[in-house]
Amino acid sequence: MGKIHAICVSEKKGTQKHPVDEAVFVVEHGIEGDAHAGPWHRQVSLLSFEKIEAFRARNAAVEIPFGAFGENLVVEGFDLSAMPVGVLFSSGDVLLEMTQIGKDCHSHCHIFEVMGDCIMPREGVFTRVLSGGVVKPGAVLSPAARYRVGIITASDKGSRGEREDTSAAVIRELVSAAGFEAVSYKILSDDQPLIEAEIRRLADGGLADLILTTGGTGFSPRDRTPEATTAVADRLAPGIAEAMRQYSLAITPRAMLSRAVSAIRGSTLIVNLPGSPKAVKENLCPVIGSLRHGLDILTGGASECGS
Repeated sequence: MGKIHAICVSEKKGTQKHPVDEAVFVVEHGIEGDAHAGPWHRQVSLLSFEKIEAFRARNAAVEIPFGAFGENLVVEGFDLSAMPVGVLFSSGDVLLEMTQIGKDCHSHCHIFEVMGDCIMPREGVFTRVLSGGVVKPGAVLSPAARYRVGIITASDKGSRGEREDTSAAVIRELVSAAGFEAVSYKILSDDQPLIEAEIRRLADGGLADLILTTGGTGFSPRDRTPEATTAVADRLAPGIAEAMRQYSLAITPRAMLSRAVSAIRGSTLIVNLPGSPKAVKENLCPVIGSLRHGLDILTGGASECGS
């Protein structure tokens, strides 16, 4: 676990970054108002507080403020350049994924021009924003788990090869973009015992932290996914399904017809999603950040208040 000492931005490229009292992190963009934010892989840069302090100690005659190396976040508690690309960091609601270690400097910063050296090219790391929010200096920064997702499609026609399963592809795309890892996929007929058995296989075998089902949540006599989920559940988690219906009701009144449920079996969270790709996106996108926090609590990685 680490600490964010400073958050720095520059409103214009080519100018030194300066500390700010708080920052808004925007998904797949970076820090709001920072000139280097944008739809690329180097949205937010991090630099070790310890490495900055060591550099300052070697060059005590020169004042080196935070932001001088072009870093967005000054972070204590991590040897950032020794960590692997792909590692996740969380601070409150914000989730960052490391995408690059170091960089080639084509135009040297002011520190390099004055001192002939800069630690950012070898010690700095770069991240993209997977989940947004507001962060202030002093906030805790923690490594975040890359949770495993099992996908179950319930569809008679799909299981017979009569319909392409495009909903599972949408789920896979959305969970991957949010920093989860899709590790299992199965398409089944709308038979409750089959759905129950697959949920038990994934949960009891420790194969998935999150199970997302798609299909079988409507009024048809063959729609049995909620019944299968409830039958194998240790505990219900109704707020997730309620929130999805609330978000979806703002788009279509037919959302009230969804019978989707959400539940827990052991240390695995199970969430029912609708069957259409469009509805999958409308339901999953608004809640996926909260699902991560729920999994943090369920697996012992966070407290109820998120501290």
